[in-house]
Amino acid sequence: MGSGHKTDGPRLGLFHTSMLVMGGIVGSGIFMNPQVVATDAPSATAVMVAWLLGGAVALSGGFIWAELAAARPGVGGQYAYLRDGVHPAAGFVYGWSNLVVTQTGGMAAVAVTFARYTHASVALPWAESASAVAALAALTAINLMGLRVGGTVQSAFMVAKIGAIALLVVCGLLLAPAASPDAAAPSGEPGLRGFLAAMIAVLFAYGGWATATFVSGEIDDATRTLPRALLWGTAAVVALYVGVNAACLRTLGVSGLAASAAPAAEVVSRVMGSSGAQAVAVAVAVSTLGFLAQGMLVCPRVYYAMARDGLFFETLGRLHPKTGVPHVAIALQGALAIVTALSGTYEQILSWVITVDFVFLAATAATVFVFRARGPVGTIPAMRTPGHPFTTLFFVTVSLAVVASTFIEHPVRSLLGWALVASGVPVYFMWRRKRR
Repeated sequence: MGSGHKTDGPRLGLFHTSMLVMGGIVGSGIFMNPQVVATDAPSATAVMVAWLLGGAVALSGGFIWAELAAARPGVGGQYAYLRDGVHPAAGFVYGWSNLVVTQTGGMAAVAVTFARYTHASVALPWAESASAVAALAALTAINLMGLRVGGTVQSAFMVAKIGAIALLVVCGLLLAPAASPDAAAPSGEPGLRGFLAAMIAVLFAYGGWATATFVSGEIDDATRTLPRALLWGTAAVVALYVGVNAACLRTLGVSGLAASAAPAAEVVSRVMGSSGAQAVAVAVAVSTLGFLAQGMLVCPRVYYAMARDGLFFETLGRLHPKTGVPHVAIALQGALAIVTALSGTYEQILSWVITVDFVFLAATAATVFVFRARGPVGTIPAMRTPGHPFTTLFFVTVSLAVVASTFIEHPVRSLLGWALVASGVPVYFMWRRKRR
């Protein structure tokens, strides 16, 4: 049976699915990246335009993925769209890139970020690496307990993240004193290259909405629930991110934001003192843990779908007889993330993510043209991308422009990232021969 197979057992409803969408987007980036954006785009107008443009890209992506999810429900999500809309090799190489670069490397880096902020908040008698490994191991174990448990834990973390971000926005917009006129003035003249560099950080912060489609086969009434969750979840994140940046700009000014290594902590500390900075450190730790919980829940479903297609180890396509989850795939993801976290290479791998991920996002968006040209499978999906083909072309164009900018800013790392991805091509042909 192919990857369209739906797993038996508990199903995720609209709330948990919306939290999955938001959890896939909101990690530690929104607490750190405003400073990077303000450095590359040194005026308040340029900063807000960058975050609003990123929000427009994320929303257009949400609409596109909502149409794809409504038209082609089933386990695997983006892997299945690329497999059916481009070529099975494209789907496999995408799943391979998740395993060797984007998801495993991202999880390792986020786990170490969690450990750093945890150790900054609480004096612990062991190394940060031990805390990173413990977080990955614990979340792997939680997701092995079943979909309902994993979904509930991830939703709880997301609610906590929303509360922390709301605290930051309220402090910055309503309670903290406004920045001085000098701090609010532009700190430089924003240029095109600097703005595109800023967009790398913006789109990295907005990335991740598509991962919720990985579990579409385990969502209740997926053809209705998943599209609504994609749109509601993405729109909510855009509102949160724009609010955070407006709060930081009002309180710190663009030059103060560019100079602050921890802008979120600085904004809250101006209202709550040192206890506010401590609260933000805890919030970042919770946020990173929630991001890891989301990744551990959804990403193994891609490897499961690949195995169901006969393109990966057969054991990865097995479901646990009691919990109904792809337990071998979950364990593999956790083990590789732990090894990467201990290897010390996580920061370099993380810099490759945007180059690889947004090429696959652009290719996946382009499958809307393919599926529409072929005609609907069954009935026409209830969700159709508004403004297509213009919104779809907008998404594809901006995604590829940022990829090009990444190659310009980080050419060696971009090439190394794609070398790892390319290693999946011979692996695909090996598995295809083995399948015959």
